[in-house]
Amino acid sequence: MKTIKVLLGNRIREIRKMKGLTQEQLAELVNIEQKHVSRIELGKSAPTFERLELFSQILNVPIADFFHYDHFEDQKTRAKSFDEMMKELSEENQKLAYRIFSGIIQALKENQSQ
Repeated sequence: MKTIKVLLGNRIREIRKMKGLTQEQLAELVNIEQKHVSRIELGKSAPTFERLELFSQILNVPIADFFHYDHFEDQKTRAKSFDEMMKELSEENQKLAYRIFSGIIQALKENQSQ
């Protein structure tokens, strides 16, 4: 299992890339060296709470978003998490979620084959 520092770093990298920023750009915006951003993203260093708050402001995401990293876990853990989420829904909402999820899976499969 990955450490929290590694998972947090992976999530920061993922959000940074989604926002279209390079490590150099993020480093400049938060006034640190690029190598420090790299160390954080690799899980070799952890950001301070103040720096995490600054990342949140710069990347325009709530701080809590940095801690949503279940999708980085192994397949078995993800499947268990998905199963637990489904069990929390009413039967009607489970059916709806299943239809939505099935549609997404089908679209991803079609996209993969292209």
